[in-house]
Amino acid sequence: MQTGHVTTPFGRRPTTLALVKRQLAIAAPAPGTRVEKWKVFRDVCETRERFGLQDRALAVLDALLTFYPNPQLEAENGLVVFPSNAQLSVRAHGITESTLRRQLRALVDAGLIQRRDSPNGKRYAHRDRAGEIENAYGFDLSPLLARATELALLAQDVAAERMRFRRAKEALTICRRDVRKLITAAIEEGAPGDWERVEAMYIAIVRGHPRYPDRNQVEATLDEMELLRAEVLNLLEIRTETENMHGNAGLDDGHIQNSNTESINELEPSSGKQLGESMAEKTLIKSVSDSVAKANLGQIKAFPLGLVLRACPQIADYGPGGGIAHWRELMTAAVVVRSMLGISPSAYEGACNAMGPENAAVAVACILERSNFINSPGGYLRDLTKRTERGEFSLGPVLMSLLKANGGEGRRAG
Repeated sequence: MQTGHVTTPFGRRPTTLALVKRQLAIAAPAPGTRVEKWKVFRDVCETRERFGLQDRALAVLDALLTFYPNPQLEAENGLVVFPSNAQLSVRAHGITESTLRRQLRALVDAGLIQRRDSPNGKRYAHRDRAGEIENAYGFDLSPLLARATELALLAQDVAAERMRFRRAKEALTICRRDVRKLITAAIEEGAPGDWERVEAMYIAIVRGHPRYPDRNQVEATLDEMELLRAEVLNLLEIRTETENMHGNAGLDDGHIQNSNTESINELEPSSGKQLGESMAEKTLIKSVSDSVAKANLGQIKAFPLGLVLRACPQIADYGPGGGIAHWRELMTAAVVVRSMLGISPSAYEGACNAMGPENAAVAVACILERSNFINSPGGYLRDLTKRTERGEFSLGPVLMSLLKANGGEGRRAG
């Protein structure tokens, strides 16, 4: 059965079946549901391009929310605001009435607000003798409450897409730089090969790249540039192997001609070998350090999901259906909790970059578990992110501490 509330506009504004369908698709909020209105607004700002909204539409939505008296949206208090166009224009930084009407229509079409028109098209409210609003006509904000979780997930998806786009551009920049400098070095040092053809291919790829590309176009160009880089390295590798063959023959001839085994020339290979071993040792130490650092970033994957949920039981209340069965549901719940705690999308995105999506979700679950002792969850997460990047933070001890703090649940987990 459809639970959405359907209303038609006043006057000459026609209704459409698409509008009716959008209204029916918005289910009534569950009793007791509430959400901080400015958190929802920030999620809408993050996702405005997905809805095709302009900056001025966000200014109008911001103005509408200022007319809602409570900091949290909840159905029990009524979600209809009824400011006049003049009042809205003032709070929306003085936009013209024609622009205001156009942006209100865009918000309605996006399914973020609904019209509740009175019989005469005016915006007003009926009050009882105690002054409480019984019925109001204006703009209904209930879609924001009903779609709060959807908007939070969509904002996280936008942040993830932005991160993938940025990484693709970084990879293309590095690959392009490598190809350009390798070709230049090969030409200047006279390496054998058809470098004019290679450079022509490089120029063709660069010219074919759009000036304002999307992620797919960047990745397509990156694929072409990586193939060209592989071809350049292959040409240089063939040249190196040829030089090594000639170099080894020369060394053998020199050794046969030299009969003085105590000469300095005879001692140089031994000294060079010792130097090579020293350099190899330093390289090995650096490689091991890098491996340990990378292992620290991904070590939470060694913990079972059940152990994480026993250490952080509160996160389960925010999972789909009030429970969490696998990692994807944990990450979904973490997005909701992130918004509830006031952690900005940029802070959570940074944590995902440094820790990985699963680790970032576990970190948010740990912050939720100790939210009574943390004044600024967003600042706390940023600090954990910085410490993770320096290799100074590990989630393992935190989970063990929370397991012990949860008493019986922690003992059963062991």
